[in-house]
Amino acid sequence: MGGSNPYIEQSDIETATQPYTIQFVGPDSSVEVQVDPEKVPYGPTGLPGSLLDIALNSGIDIEHACGGVCACATCHVIVKEGIDSCNEGTDDEYDQLDEAPGVSLQSRLSCQCVPNGTQNLVVEIPAWNKNLVKESH
Repeated sequence: MGGSNPYIEQSDIETATQPYTIQFVGPDSSVEVQVDPEKVPYGPTGLPGSLLDIALNSGIDIEHACGGVCACATCHVIVKEGIDSCNEGTDDEYDQLDEAPGVSLQSRLSCQCVPNGTQNLVVEIPAWNKNLVKESH
């Protein structure tokens, strides 16, 4: 399973049962994604239904050097709105976030952050992320 790492604490995840929207915001662009929980997981990277899983399926490149298994901090994002609808981060996730630049109270690893669909989200991809937001072709 993408996003799984047998050496870390596993998070309790409540998956979405209703459609919701995520707006991914970069320094120069913004992309709004409609999430259909019937189609989750989209791919093998990150926890199923994670922000990384959804972004990659939508043509939004978020750096993820470890392959989405909570072993680095390159997929760091800031959940500006809707963070209460996401699973709780684990100690292992927060340990990785200690290595990321520009961490805030709303920072999460996109590979581990799974929204439950009860709120729409606004997610900032920090400017230092080399791939940033782009529209799919």
